[in-house]
Amino acid sequence: MNTVKQVESRKDNAEADQPGHEEATAAYLTAHPDFFERHGALLGQLTLPHSTGGAAVSLIERQVSVLRQRNDKLENQLRDLVEVARGNDDLADKIHALAVLLIGARERSAIIELLEKQLRMVFNADRAVLVLFHESDETSGQFLRVADRADESLGPFKSFLEGDSVRCGPVRDAQRDFLFGPDNCEIGSIALIPLGERCGQGFLTIGSRSADHFHPGVSIDFLSRLGELVAAALAN
Repeated sequence: MNTVKQVESRKDNAEADQPGHEEATAAYLTAHPDFFERHGALLGQLTLPHSTGGAAVSLIERQVSVLRQRNDKLENQLRDLVEVARGNDDLADKIHALAVLLIGARERSAIIELLEKQLRMVFNADRAVLVLFHESDETSGQFLRVADRADESLGPFKSFLEGDSVRCGPVRDAQRDFLFGPDNCEIGSIALIPLGERCGQGFLTIGSRSADHFHPGVSIDFLSRLGELVAAALAN
């Protein structure tokens, strides 16, 4: 008779170990977070393997460890958010200062020269290229490219030129050839910034040596504002 009871007991324990019973137990404890307050004696009996593989620890010690890890994670997330906020504030200040300078620039050539200097020295761009679509006496140089919108060399930018949004990502070889020259392999990623509707005036390119600096997931708010600012300055 005892043997039958032992078998039945082992059977009941085996059934209790099934995933369905575990889920039910977990659901019950979630719905009744005060369970261990009403059954405090159980806390002293429950032990869990230490997360580092050492001796077993009590449930309370494990809870403290988990809460400490969560706290560390939240602190790291908060620190990252603060750094992002500081970076955004710094970038906003730079764009504001650029706007003030552009307002004071009276000639088109002065605007272009000022923009190149600010991008290089204040915004720390590894390379920057301003592509303008118009007929004028201005000649292309390292920063300025005067081009015909129908030029076949602009083929690699076709989808971008037909849109109104900033594009960020790794630079393609054909794009690099037009912007930086076929022998320039130092630029890994670029931001393409439209100037005017459907790049009516042209576009601004900011390049980085890092292939991961400009990527499709990067925030484009400040880049869009920069494009609107430059387009307005050139239009005036």
